Amino acid sequence: MTTLYIREVPESVAAALKERAAARGTSLSAYLAPELARIAVRPVNEEIADSLRGHDRSTGPTTGEILAAVEAGRP
Repeated sequence: MTTLYIREVPESVAAALKERAAARGTSLSAYLAPELARIAVRPVNEEIADSLRGHDRSTGPTTGEILAAVEAGRP
């Protein structure tokens, strides 16, 4: 396991995180480790855009159909 040190965290943020950890009956490190793991596996915008570019959109609605649906939903 690696140890991380995070500098210049605002006091209000640190206090809120410590309160959340205490409410769960755990240490700050134990509270943050799964949160950091969740962030690490989340795709970044570039990965999402690359994935979307690879999708076949030939069977989806046309631009005109989308615009008509938007207009139909407006009062």
